[in-house]
Amino acid sequence: MSPPSASDVPSTRSQRHRSSGRYSALRLLREALTGHRGWRPAWRKAEPRKEYQVVIVGGGGHGLATAYYLANHFGITDVAVLEKGPIGLGNVGRNTTIIRSTYYRPENIRFYDFSLGLWEGLEQELNFNAMVSQRGVVYTWHNDGQRDHMIRRANDMRLAGADCVELDRAALKKLIPPIALDSGRFPVLGAFMQPRGGTVRHDAVAWGYARGASEAGVDIIEHCEVTGLRQAGGRVTGVETTRGFIGAGTVCLAVAGHSSHLAGMADIRLPIETHALQAFVSESIKPFLDVVLMFGAGHFYISQSDKGGMVFGGAIDAHNTYAQRGTQWIAQEVAAEGVALLPDLARLRILRQWSGVMDMTMDGSPIISKLPLEGLVMNGGWCYGGFKAIPAGGYTTAHLIARGVSHPLTAHMDLARFAEGRTVDEIGTGPFPWAH
Repeated sequence: MSPPSASDVPSTRSQRHRSSGRYSALRLLREALTGHRGWRPAWRKAEPRKEYQVVIVGGGGHGLATAYYLANHFGITDVAVLEKGPIGLGNVGRNTTIIRSTYYRPENIRFYDFSLGLWEGLEQELNFNAMVSQRGVVYTWHNDGQRDHMIRRANDMRLAGADCVELDRAALKKLIPPIALDSGRFPVLGAFMQPRGGTVRHDAVAWGYARGASEAGVDIIEHCEVTGLRQAGGRVTGVETTRGFIGAGTVCLAVAGHSSHLAGMADIRLPIETHALQAFVSESIKPFLDVVLMFGAGHFYISQSDKGGMVFGGAIDAHNTYAQRGTQWIAQEVAAEGVALLPDLARLRILRQWSGVMDMTMDGSPIISKLPLEGLVMNGGWCYGGFKAIPAGGYTTAHLIARGVSHPLTAHMDLARFAEGRTVDEIGTGPFPWAH
């Protein structure tokens, strides 16, 4: 599905706030000649007003994208985004930056491929360099069963309109010279690749959406933690915050691993568990890996950043936690799998490690839905897929808020599916969030 055309965009807009002006080569030259004194903050440091048409709780990727599309594609600019700390320090700045649409269920493939299409035009949309790099995402397979599984996945992607190609050993070695094809423990027999997949600079995504939303009139309010949801007569009326009460016609929860905590303020229990997901980055080295590489014999993924560091991660910590730190056994597992696939990694030093909190659903698919309190909606339950889904998640959540009905691409992501037995079990592991 293609991004919305100009005819889909309502013409009613509030006056734009030019917080930083339009970026261009001519502007850069002019600022260089005048000592760079004309640059202004990328977004306004807004003070909260007493009431808004829409309040979005969470200033991460999905919250900011929702605000941006509400203002710029649906004509709703009376919007506040509340973030308990500075913009960009949550999950949007704590991930491994990968974008792809390599899913199993057709409805999920179509959704993530729509997101991939939005990524492809994002820098022009936002007038901001998000460093979108479509270098390709490669998945290795190591036995006959995995081969059949990967081919089925590739065919499902093609049927849903996504791109995918198979790679034999010779093509894989040519594409990734350092790969160990003949490891005694995990010999690589082949792979499949999505050429349109790749990476995006994660913090630039937050900055770009924040800038675009602010220019359209959205209030971005940092250091404003939500402490309660006020309701009356069966509907939400606003949010209690550390900076006072803020009234709202609609409240949207976009708080990733803290979704259950926020929904609990309205006595709503979500089918979500929270787990930590670690990531690592090495010292900078010369160009080593031109693609994003996934290890089929375990759960390991790696790419090389523009600074030269190797960025990689693995499975979640299986226990429930809200702590943004990981455990030693995951670090050991990630290191072992990485060296099995790319032996040269053993010579690198790790510079830093970090963790984000994942909101893992019971079926491995996200939730973009109204909640059982009128005026309250949520965007969450992303499991591993939150970053890559930011453009589509933001656009379809904005559609839900503005139109009052789910976007066709997210009709299967409603909360009611869990009570009605319509779960969308992405990889067929059952109601075990840690396994998704």
